[in-house]
Amino acid sequence: MAESSGNPPAERIGYITRVQSFSACHRLHSLHLTDEENKEVYGKCNNPYGHGHNYKVEVTVRGKIDPVTGMVMNLTDLKRCIEEVIMIPLDHKNLDKDVPYFADVVSTTENLAIYIWDNMAKALPASLLYEIRIHETDKNIVVYRGEFQNRRADPRSARNAARRQSPLTAVG
Repeated sequence: MAESSGNPPAERIGYITRVQSFSACHRLHSLHLTDEENKEVYGKCNNPYGHGHNYKVEVTVRGKIDPVTGMVMNLTDLKRCIEEVIMIPLDHKNLDKDVPYFADVVSTTENLAIYIWDNMAKALPASLLYEIRIHETDKNIVVYRGEFQNRRADPRSARNAARRQSPLTAVG
């Protein structure tokens, strides 16, 4: 389609999503809560022996469609990044014991999405990562887009938020 106004044509934006599955186990347990509070908040997911999931992760990138290659990004490069960031450190691992990030971070799917986002953002070209979507189960899906919300610092906020959640909202 030709531009009649003399302006250059608009750059087209595209999205690419690559899906990858991996298996891992974990235990939902916060070091900031008592054992009783952990049982109350996380229910059966606080089992001392842990539990496992077959996670499905969708990594979406967004960017200009290159007029020469016709691609936002080479899928081979995206696949390599996913292998390095997700499969090698997470597949068939105990998230709490084998992944240093989770030594003091609760291994919820929300925090797993943040972990994957932060590491994919380092591995991909700048500003290309758009979304991480993790299917923990067929019914539980977490989406993270690297967003932050400013709030006042309150050392009690994590404990109070955990106490307000019922085990039904936290169960995986």
